[in-house]
Amino acid sequence: MAARTSGAATSSAAIPKLSWNAVRPAPVVLISGPEDVLADRATSMLRDALRAEDPALEVSDLDAASAPRGELLTLASPSLFGEARLIRVSGVEHAGDDFLLDALSYIEAPADDTTLLLRHRSGQRGKKLLDAIRAGRGRGVEVVCAELKKDSEKQDFAQAEFRAAGRRIAPGALRALVSAFSDDLGELSAACRQLIADAPGDIDERTVSRYYGGRVETTAFEVADTAIAGRHGEALVALRHALESGADPVPIVGAFAMKIRTMAKVQGAGRAPAASLGLAPWQVDRARRDLAGWDDAGLARVIEALAATDAAVKGAERDPVFALERLVGLIAARGR
Repeated sequence: MAARTSGAATSSAAIPKLSWNAVRPAPVVLISGPEDVLADRATSMLRDALRAEDPALEVSDLDAASAPRGELLTLASPSLFGEARLIRVSGVEHAGDDFLLDALSYIEAPADDTTLLLRHRSGQRGKKLLDAIRAGRGRGVEVVCAELKKDSEKQDFAQAEFRAAGRRIAPGALRALVSAFSDDLGELSAACRQLIADAPGDIDERTVSRYYGGRVETTAFEVADTAIAGRHGEALVALRHALESGADPVPIVGAFAMKIRTMAKVQGAGRAPAASLGLAPWQVDRARRDLAGWDDAGLARVIEALAATDAAVKGAERDPVFALERLVGLIAARGR
């Protein structure tokens, strides 16, 4: 991989500001803004771009809040074999003094073939570091991950999800999908990925209707969220609404499975950072909220029930609706 020349910028011109899907390698990449889903996508795209340049890319993760003095400089120091490096730093908005001192020193002369990615959501903590980067020190770029408020912006996001997977989605299907998940970008992303994984061929309006019922008010994830929150009666009503408006039982089970698997992963990992779990920070935060009232035994019973229900809705039992209702009851009771 070609070296990325280090050193501070000689002019005070502002660094380039890029959208989340235009991220590109630079010695320093500042990912700013509150939208964690976009930040996660930008991070993944940057890693993939660097790995395409050098398959031996070495990736390291650092928590700015707890990093001891010298840790950043140690990670950036030259290796024996000279592999390209990506250092991903989370929680810069909570950075400790030790990390800030190291980072301010580092951006004066970034290491060759090393990309330092800094994730800063919001707030004034670390302002001196951000101001220095934005003034050009470190020859960086800033990737702005602002909240997506317009449907057109969310459609662009969903379209990019399918395009990145080499899949096509019809304009009407795209509008229907965004309409169904307009309130939660994380769930819109999860829905895109479920369609990419489970639905063969091009995605049309019939496919979206089959998976998500053609109904904006009730989606598979709404059913799952309500049951996980312990609201059994509401979850059954939501399930009936979804089924009566054409939702297929298979993706409803898939929505439960996606959320329960994430909860189990977070439960088993304790306070491990999101990156080590292969999850975005917003996914870990949501899973921790969902885990209130759950224990390991309950999660284990629900995971076993999910496997049985998945088989039931795919033909192993005569009444898939009853199997779904049974699953909803178990999840609403936290597996007890």
